[in-house]
Amino acid sequence: MHRTRWQTLLLIAATGSAVTWIVLRAVAGRGGMLPSVPGLVVAVEVLIAAVVFSMGWAVRQFLRGKRPTLDPIRAARTAVLAKASCYTGALLAGWYGGQVLTLVGDLGVPGNGGRAVAAGVATGGAIVLAAVGLVVEWFCRVPPPEEGAEAAREHPATDPSAT
Repeated sequence: MHRTRWQTLLLIAATGSAVTWIVLRAVAGRGGMLPSVPGLVVAVEVLIAAVVFSMGWAVRQFLRGKRPTLDPIRAARTAVLAKASCYTGALLAGWYGGQVLTLVGDLGVPGNGGRAVAAGVATGGAIVLAAVGLVVEWFCRVPPPEEGAEAAREHPATDPSAT
């Protein structure tokens, strides 16, 4: 599995923001009400980021030999969860970032200032989630095997330590 590139996440977030901005401008232009962001959103984003980080820290300790009892399947699942956190954080940053852009354009409307702040804070939480996903992916990185050890596994009869 390849590590997620931050440039890819930035592209996803920028595209999501642009699409959200276009759709919400069309909704507002037709007299529709723009969505508000509940305060619980940020708490959930940060909680998920904390869980992913703690799972990643356990894998990091396992790879350094400090936690030998960790199940390798759990380590693999943690790497997949980290990748999912990266993409989820980027998508949410795009969604909430697009809301910020839309609301900042209409600050004269009563209540839009508070909505813009809430969406901005949610955007920050989504960025934290994506960043934690990238860090945990790095934690789960397994170093490549040494060249001599790999050759010994492929040809055990030629391994001098096998005799």
